[in-house]
Amino acid sequence: MLAKRIVPLIVAVALFMENMDSTVIATSLPAIAADIGTSPLALKLAVTSYLLSLAVFIPLSGWTADRFGARTVFRAAIAVFMLGSIGCAVSGSLYQFVLARILEGMGGAMMTPVGRLVLVRSVDRRELINAMVWVTLPALIGPLIGPALGGFITTYISWHWIFLINIPIGLIGIVLATIFIEDVRADPRRCSICPCSPYQPCVSPLSAASSIAPASAQCPSCCRSCSSSASISLLSSRD
Repeated sequence: MLAKRIVPLIVAVALFMENMDSTVIATSLPAIAADIGTSPLALKLAVTSYLLSLAVFIPLSGWTADRFGARTVFRAAIAVFMLGSIGCAVSGSLYQFVLARILEGMGGAMMTPVGRLVLVRSVDRRELINAMVWVTLPALIGPLIGPALGGFITTYISWHWIFLINIPIGLIGIVLATIFIEDVRADPRRCSICPCSPYQPCVSPLSAASSIAPASAQCPSCCRSCSSSASISLLSSRD
């Protein structure tokens, strides 16, 4: 019962960090620009580079999770995110800051889909809706409170702590992920072209029917039956 509560919370905190960092520096740009010797307008590149890095590396997350294990990739993503945060905090130029934000975005891009994948594969289906609520709310709240939190930390402490605060949270997340999250992978008995594969849930009848031969040779009986059904539906639609 404890694991069922902890796993969604671990994923939720990771997604909260990732989403909050997309907006947290918005109100801190003048202070950061003054410290690293550039203009606030030029620092917009740091915001853009983070979002671009998220978009570029998200497609790789599913494959890496199936190849190396969801828990391993999730912990690695948190570690990369922490390294990026440290790089942002110690940056002394615009070039260094942008590179650190790209590294941070790489970690965030792996955390978001892999975290949800961990949730889907680890939580019982009957508890999945409640678990998704735990994950969705922090992800929505993070970008909203990011600018206010960034301005508060910059005003009363230092802008460096906008990024350094991720370090203890990330370390706790790695420890909890090691204890409570199973290292789930894709089932090697299921092939990627199988319409009944839980990791390839949407396959058109055309693509499935065109793959009957390799499916019959390599896949289990459930794949062969699904491929046959897909071919029948295709022929029916043509009639």
